[in-house]
Amino acid sequence: MKKITCFKAYDVRGRVPEELDEDIAYRIGRAYAAFVKPRTVAVGRDIRASSPALTVALVKGLTDSGVDVLDIGIGGTELAYFATFSRELDGGIMVTASHNPPNYNGMKFVREGARPISADTGLQDIRALAERDEFGPPVAALGKVRQVDIIPEYIEHLLSYVDVKTLAPLKIVVNAGNGGAGPIVDRLEPHLPFKFIKLFHEPDGSFPNGVPNPMIEENRKVTIERLLAERADLAIAWDGDYDRCFLFDELGQFIEGYYIVGLLAQTFLARQPGQSIVHDPRLTWNTLDLVAQGGGKAVQSKSGHAFIKQKMREVDAVYGGEMSAHHYFRQFSYADSGMIPWLLITAIMSQRKASLSTLVGERMRAFPASGEINRKVKDAPAVIARVEAEYTPRAIAVDRTDGLSCEFATWRFNLRSSNTEPLLRLNVESRGDETLMRAKTAELLALLGGEPG
Repeated sequence: MKKITCFKAYDVRGRVPEELDEDIAYRIGRAYAAFVKPRTVAVGRDIRASSPALTVALVKGLTDSGVDVLDIGIGGTELAYFATFSRELDGGIMVTASHNPPNYNGMKFVREGARPISADTGLQDIRALAERDEFGPPVAALGKVRQVDIIPEYIEHLLSYVDVKTLAPLKIVVNAGNGGAGPIVDRLEPHLPFKFIKLFHEPDGSFPNGVPNPMIEENRKVTIERLLAERADLAIAWDGDYDRCFLFDELGQFIEGYYIVGLLAQTFLARQPGQSIVHDPRLTWNTLDLVAQGGGKAVQSKSGHAFIKQKMREVDAVYGGEMSAHHYFRQFSYADSGMIPWLLITAIMSQRKASLSTLVGERMRAFPASGEINRKVKDAPAVIARVEAEYTPRAIAVDRTDGLSCEFATWRFNLRSSNTEPLLRLNVESRGDETLMRAKTAELLALLGGEPG
């Protein structure tokens, strides 16, 4: 049995070739076919140097299992989601390692309807089959491969979220981080009245300007500098497989994903009152307030795309959002997109004739938040137990949907272990009192100890 170490909670990800090579990619293709039993699967890849060879091996694993493959070529993760649900396929696989360094690669898996396959819905079964070479009986005929350009349909779908005629001629800085977002912006550009100022626009799997991860504060500098120099209306930056987009207002402020969730929830409820909105437990008060104002139903879910998508299906939510800049849409088969959110934001700015700082500034003052702070600690359960003993006796409400959430009259916090890394993640917010929020954040960090993660 060959042990495979690159399977994570939500996907496959590891160093190439130490943890992921062509033999493993082939085995994964065979194992996916044995577990899902699909007839036709969409397969796409990101712009990394190792992606073409891994994709060839993966596709051979699928076709050797009798599965037909729609090769959708180079793109972002959401392109595989779109191909799967729009073509009514039995599954989709994207070869990508998102924002990891150039020597990494991986895969993300969905089944029919772009439903995610994660650790508790089959990913560990696929791993076990791949390790044991258990691929089922020989097939009567090999699968066929057909190359398909899905992008024109995808662009048409993206544009369906906005009324192009009502969009203002905004000036927008776009930073693709040499990932996959650049070509999609280029395909959208002729349909939109915007002037795009393009940074690190060309796809380059060696990531010459650093890994495309705008969550790293240092990576935001160049976007902010160009935004201010150009006096642009806003800036957008993406991670490598563009399933997350990050927004900056005209003043150069990075806008936490939390406030974008509230703004998008408000927008969907204005269009469709009474709908359900799914949110994660890390930061909640702003979202709850706006959903209540909009006459909607706020539904809490554990963090992580598999949990959010499942909860959205259960309640048929029109929109779901996580503060980590993942945004999910019923019209997109409950999947997440890094393109739909910024298009909606430009539509809101145009319709309300308001700057992004105006749209979110009032909410940031009403519910100031720490943003997610990571800490590496030696014994995470012991640290969480210590925090629990200190705060739960005094809390008005305690929630354990995801980690530990404690609510007090004027502030609240959520502390959780990362699903993917050995870290504790802390979020703190208050009701209109930034000084209190900062003081409580410092108090909690002192109790956590450890090192910045």
